[in-house]
Amino acid sequence: QVQLVESGGGLVQPGGSLRLSCAVSGITFSSYGLNWYRQAPGKEREFVARISSAGDPIYAVSVKGRFTISRDNVKKMLYLQMNSLKPEDTAVYYCNLPYLGLWGQGTQVTVSS
Repeated sequence: QVQLVESGGGLVQPGGSLRLSCAVSGITFSSYGLNWYRQAPGKEREFVARISSAGDPIYAVSVKGRFTISRDNVKKMLYLQMNSLKPEDTAVYYCNLPYLGLWGQGTQVTVSS
């Protein structure tokens, strides 16, 4: 059974940082690309970042230069380092395994003073 479990969300002030984690189990982790998505209140879920099985990243324009996606194939972990956070980054962040169409339960990130 494949599972994706996010953690690391919370409340942070504008300009602050957070690191999200996604623990993945039940698959050969190193073989698959993974995504981060987010969904703000009243908005559709949107793409944030992707990392290929080889570790190559792609970012949404809105987060490029501020967020960094990474993976640890030994620990089977996906990460999203978020710096220079803005109020508009407030959302529930989801880990996604596109090959199987699976999603985690999400973790709330709130950027507010």
